[in-house]
Amino acid sequence: MPRVRWLPVLHALVCGAALALPAVHAQSWPNRPVRIVVPFPPGGGLDFFARAVSPRLQEALGQTLIIENRSGAGGMVGAESVARAAPDGHTVLFASSAEITINQHLYPKIAYDASRDFAPVSYAAHAAMMLSVHPSVPVKSLQELIALARARPGQLAYASPGSGGIQHLTGELFKALAKIDIVHVPYKGAGPAVIDMVGGHVAMGVTALPSSIQQARAGRLRPLAVTTRKRSAVAPELATFAEQGFPDLDLVVWYGVLLPAGTPADIVGRLSTEINRTVQSADVSAKLLQQGVESVGTTPEQFAKFIQSEIVRYGGIIKASGAKPD
Repeated sequence: MPRVRWLPVLHALVCGAALALPAVHAQSWPNRPVRIVVPFPPGGGLDFFARAVSPRLQEALGQTLIIENRSGAGGMVGAESVARAAPDGHTVLFASSAEITINQHLYPKIAYDASRDFAPVSYAAHAAMMLSVHPSVPVKSLQELIALARARPGQLAYASPGSGGIQHLTGELFKALAKIDIVHVPYKGAGPAVIDMVGGHVAMGVTALPSSIQQARAGRLRPLAVTTRKRSAVAPELATFAEQGFPDLDLVVWYGVLLPAGTPADIVGRLSTEINRTVQSADVSAKLLQQGVESVGTTPEQFAKFIQSEIVRYGGIIKASGAKPD
């Protein structure tokens, strides 16, 4: 009988220990350097974003952050490496639209399930995209470019940071809406694409503002349109596609943070809180805004809902535009 009286006490102790486990996770994480995987090469918008936020985030987490550019297959190589990583919070994916919401509609097989293999953390920021031409191309407006493309079908090429990315999709959507024949040239990241655009090796390109706005301001590229419905607060001199007759071209490059599925919820929550504090801090948000990136910051639940809505949205856009991977 005495042992029976101890059962409620033992039960309470076990339950209390179980409830304390999340707090133990949060207090012990991170306990070693954190690897941030950027699934594109250095020099692009996502890489800029990761490097802009990492110093303050590193300070908040109290551990070294190691940025690893693991590019290939439209972001899928890096994304897969995180999906397969241990769910302990020490491998983080800084992601964009392509590898999470677009590629599944373009490729018959990908090595991960974007809806099941990740734990969304935060929709951290977004940036407009810009269609620009090399200064040697004899056009100064979107309508002039359309006229030139119709006069030279199949002769003008546009660069993007990679096949299947949102920049590629934007180019194909513009091509379909404008009824022009232009050729897609995919690069291994925004950095190499912009280098060839500036060098005149490709007539034009679709890139995120962070990777190309400085080249435009220096006169090495001639911007023709940005993809947001309203003009960018950072570059209000740039006209939108909507202003020039293409209201359906209202797209942004978003930057999100994800962890492997199965990561403890308290770690996901803490990383979300620290990411949001970082991007919304005065110095980091100002640095991002200078490059055309707007800070956002959401809860994991909000980001998960956003991802599902984007998967549906881009499925419709890809079907309508007829976009295909190169």
